[in-house]
Amino acid sequence: MGTLLLLIALSFEIAFAIYCMKTKHNHKKMQNWFRIAAFIAFVMLTLSSVIVWSFRWIFLGILLLLLAVMATASLIRNKANNRNYKTSKIVWKSIITILAFVFALVPAIVFPQHQSPKMTGKYEVATATYTYVDKDRIEEFTDKGNNRFVNVEFWYPKNADDKFPLLVFSHGAYGIKASNTSTYTELASHGYVVVSIDHPYHSFYTRSEDGKSALINNDYNSEIDNMNKGVYSNEELYGLIQKWMKLRTDDMNFVIDTILNKAKSDNNPIYQHINTDKIGVFGHSMGAAASVWLSRERDDIDAVVNIDAPFFSELAYKKEVDDFVASSKDFTTPLLNIYSDDVWGQLESNSLYAANKLNNETFKDAYTVHFKGAKHLSLTDLPLFSPILANVLQGVKADIDPYYCIETQNELILKFFDYKLKGIGQFAPEETY
Repeated sequence: MGTLLLLIALSFEIAFAIYCMKTKHNHKKMQNWFRIAAFIAFVMLTLSSVIVWSFRWIFLGILLLLLAVMATASLIRNKANNRNYKTSKIVWKSIITILAFVFALVPAIVFPQHQSPKMTGKYEVATATYTYVDKDRIEEFTDKGNNRFVNVEFWYPKNADDKFPLLVFSHGAYGIKASNTSTYTELASHGYVVVSIDHPYHSFYTRSEDGKSALINNDYNSEIDNMNKGVYSNEELYGLIQKWMKLRTDDMNFVIDTILNKAKSDNNPIYQHINTDKIGVFGHSMGAAASVWLSRERDDIDAVVNIDAPFFSELAYKKEVDDFVASSKDFTTPLLNIYSDDVWGQLESNSLYAANKLNNETFKDAYTVHFKGAKHLSLTDLPLFSPILANVLQGVKADIDPYYCIETQNELILKFFDYKLKGIGQFAPEETY
């Protein structure tokens, strides 16, 4: 829609400029009526929901309003149409207007209006956001001595009377808690209370209830960037992994323990809807690695989904060979692995994935699926929310339909948790989708 509107605006401005130059006339009155008509059309499209009002349309709405107001004022003053005609003036006005439309439509082009993935459950889904403050931890990313805060968002069945399993999600290295919103919504519609965590200074951006915001930490950002460039030795990387995983798992432990305590004493319906005997964890990328790590540490986690991550918890660094090796300790928590091409191609070649190998018999109840043609970010909502940004971050466009990918993934995760946490049906996924 954004691209279409930009093409319409460009076509009109260029055609109008050519018409003025051919006729040696400003045609100011005609232009004014077009400006007013454009604003009225925008309002009508918004009211009819052809354009769904959101942040992506704010700048365009302001621009069209300003142009319409200026046009109305010009019509009221009734200036002569042919006064002071200059070709250069027409050209510069057209260029400035075109640039204004390009700027105004950038949000709609980068973040296009899109259809949400299908929601198939019977429950209407509600959301709520909270900030939990960990009084036992001091924030390590600042020197202010403040306690660590963690922002969370819940997706849960609205106006329901039953109790539902708790599912805890952790985002990727540069992610945000809303990275897999379609997944949370689908799960909640089928009777789950889903909570997604923003890990402050690991998340790209987070904002707490009191208005405090935190951007991704520069040092952490550099560490991830250097890891991807292969700057660190294996020993250095192993140390960084321990640091990253400790922060992540400390956050997740704190959130789960806080929720379990609130379920005992807080009358908030969200907490009272939680079946504290049924807990699942899942995540994307680094968040998935933390989820597997946490399920190794906690006895109350009944199932885990790993979306495109190495098993950091199952690796050890052997100094004698200067490489990573897989743990020989059994992993008994039910596990679903979902891989894109980016990870699938590294399972046998990259020692960071030594524990992920398909023949690893230490995983006693594991399922593995591969989305052929998917890239790392295909397993999030980003390709729907911003295809341009997803392609830029990945360096290439994924060779898979984004709706098929995310909806199939959501279906698999739902069936896995249904089977392992609710005892519903069977779970026998295909190896490749």
